[in-house]
Formats: sequence, C-alpha cells, structure tokens
Amino acid sequence: MTKKEKAADIAATLEALYPETPIPLNHTDAYTLLVAVVLSAQCTDERVNQVTPALFARADTPGAMAQLEVDDIREIIRPCGLSPSKSKAIKGLSEILTEKYKGAVPQSFAELEALPGVGHKTASVVMSQAFGHPAFPVDTHIHRLAWRWGLSTGKNVEKTEADLKRLFPKESWNKLHLQIIFFGREHCPARGHNPYECPICSKYGRRELFREFDKKNLKK
Repeated sequence: MTKKEKAADIAATLEALYPETPIPLNHTDAYTLLVAVVLSAQCTDERVNQVTPALFARADTPGAMAQLEVDDIREIIRPCGLSPSKSKAIKGLSEILTEKYKGAVPQSFAELEALPGVGHKTASVVMSQAFGHPAFPVDTHIHRLAWRWGLSTGKNVEKTEADLKRLFPKESWNKLHLQIIFFGREHCPARGHNPYECPICSKYGRRELFREFDKKNLKK
C-alpha cells in the first residue's frame, strides 16, 4: 500500500466516524473566530468557550474591542493563560482591523499573519473556517497523529502541513483537519493511548507506538 492509499483509507475512516464537523470554538463571525483562535493557544477549546461569552458581551467587534483597556481584556481572559500577551494581541489586532480594514477581517494569509498574535496556524483556521479557503491548520494534535500514522516525519508542524497537503485532496483539507482533531480527542490522545484499540493506529501505527505501549504495560 502506498502512502497515498493509506491516507485515502484513513480519510474514509474519519469520514465514517465524523461526517459532521462543527467548529469547536464558539463564534458568530470571522472576527470573533479570530479572537477565539488567538485565545486557544496553549488552552483548551472548552476553556475558551467558557471565557468568550463574557469577553464578547463587552466587545464583539474590532471597534468596540479597541476601546477596551488591555487590563480589562486581560482580566476577562485570564483563565485561558498567557493573558498578558494575548490581551495585548487582541487589542492590537482590533485597532489594526479598525484603522486599516474598516473593521473587517482580511481574507489573505499575509495580511492575517501580519496581525499581532496571529501565526500561520491561526490564519489557517480563519481562512478555512471563516472564509472557506482551502487550508490545513496543523496544531499539536494533528502533528502528533500524522507522525503516529506514518504520514509525516514529525520534524516540525511546517513539514507536517506540507506532507498532509501532498497526501490529501485540496477540497478535503478544511473538513479533514477538524476530523483529525476530533479523532485525536476521542481515540488517539497524547497520554494513555492504546494503539491496539485505536481504529487507525491499530492498522497504521508506527512500531514505536506498540513497543512503547508494551514496555509500559510489561512493567505493571
């Protein structure tokens, strides 16, 4: 079986398990999605969804957010972690969107990645989920699973993104990246993972996964 054939089989498994892929971060438009993704850095989606209602009740547009003090934003988003840097980024990007883009979120990677606190992964999420542009956002979960399944070498997220884009059809990227995230949470977690019981690792998991699992369980 070629790597592309393996990728196609994995995609079919994911489609059967997750035919519907709701966006995990609650939002109402491109701007609120952008802010939510910035908050999600090193924070769970569940925690972000607990914090954003209070934040967006105060300000759910770039113009309104730009009027808030950084300290006010920081106090609201504190449970998400990294609040000093995230609050500055949210206020800063809101000011730029208000002044440069008339309150709209730009629809290009270059313009998004030029905003404070917005890296390639964040821009990819906004481009794919808010605007429907083909993108393959790679977070730590997708990076981990792509390595486990032998789809990428795991050197870095940039390499993983390039490898996955080569293996999967462009029209599948936006949905597939969410399917992989859902699968990782339910079947393929970072800790306590049993590759023998995993629907995909049991077929395609690297040998290292099974050796590590067997070694840990032999000690028990």
